[in-house]
Amino acid sequence: MTSSGMRRSARPRIICHMTSSVDGRLLVDRWTPPAGGVAAGLVHRHYEATAARLAAEGWIVGRTTMAEIADGGAPGAPAPVDGDLRKTHRGDRRGRDLAVAIDPHGKVPYGRDEAGGDHIVAVLGEGVPDAYLAELRRDGVSYLFAGPDGRDLALALDTLGETFGVRTLLLEGGGIINGAFLKAGLIDEISLLISPAIDGLSGVPSVFEYLGAPGEKPAAGHALRHLGTETLEGGTVWLRYRVEAAPDA
Repeated sequence: MTSSGMRRSARPRIICHMTSSVDGRLLVDRWTPPAGGVAAGLVHRHYEATAARLAAEGWIVGRTTMAEIADGGAPGAPAPVDGDLRKTHRGDRRGRDLAVAIDPHGKVPYGRDEAGGDHIVAVLGEGVPDAYLAELRRDGVSYLFAGPDGRDLALALDTLGETFGVRTLLLEGGGIINGAFLKAGLIDEISLLISPAIDGLSGVPSVFEYLGAPGEKPAAGHALRHLGTETLEGGTVWLRYRVEAAPDA
């Protein structure tokens, strides 16, 4: 307990780790190619190498990104399961990092308990059907609930910390889920790789895309403090910032 009698949050530290073009766009296959003499494949190589240096215990993505990564195919018939389906379920992690999917409506099929070798944890809304929860149990997937609509991200992070004991997770987009975390004030650090490339088209997905009204300012109350800049092979620039309260907040 803290001195005020309030329980300290168990939520892990969140680092938003992303790669973009110089105009902030995310679709790599749309970017201009590397300059002459610059090796191909540096985007992925730099991303993975810098992620390893952040010493996280897992990563978080939205539903669409996880569906692409997991590629679990069509759901099968769930086997009978014991216990209360409506409680946080911890599968057999076996010491693996976590692959966390923010999937409020329970849309992603898995067929297994791993994505990229990491243990899957589904963050769900309370309204997902029992059949889907039974399917996750059959597949060995862990799951937890983030409020009635699955969008209480602070609750989800607290549960992740309490259930798995993780201290640092990488938020790896896309832009909509990054924007939701930004609006909720749940990003502690930004790790951004700027590739020497341009997209140029209006409306292409970008690093932060909060789905709000035109007058909303999802980053209001925040300021960025520069932690470091590093130039990598081929001209990629790695920027790191701590997210803190703005002086006038």
